[in-house]
Amino acid sequence: MLTGVLKKCLLILLVVVVYQNWGKIERLFNPTQVVSEQTQAKARVVLYATEWCGYCKLTRRFLDQKGIAYKAFDIEKDAQARKAYEALGGGGIPIIDVNGTLIRGYDPDAILAALK
Repeated sequence: MLTGVLKKCLLILLVVVVYQNWGKIERLFNPTQVVSEQTQAKARVVLYATEWCGYCKLTRRFLDQKGIAYKAFDIEKDAQARKAYEALGGGGIPIIDVNGTLIRGYDPDAILAALK
């Protein structure tokens, strides 16, 4: 009985890990969707988000999937990040700063446009 419970726990853990890293996993299987390395090298992308926000998770997954390097700040855990977020006007999450262009919410097309 114990081994059955252990197997179920391991399976659930595996599913959670795969879900959290899906963008990275998908990038391994779809390398053609990666943004050019030149664009990546020039880009400065900062993500202000929280751990629990669904749109923040989608944004992280999208950035990972496209191979876009970014710095992520949790505005609930980091006081300096919270101040920076509020200085940008706050009002919702995520806020993505792409080379000085602010994008509010999950908007992949806007992120890609700001990278060009």
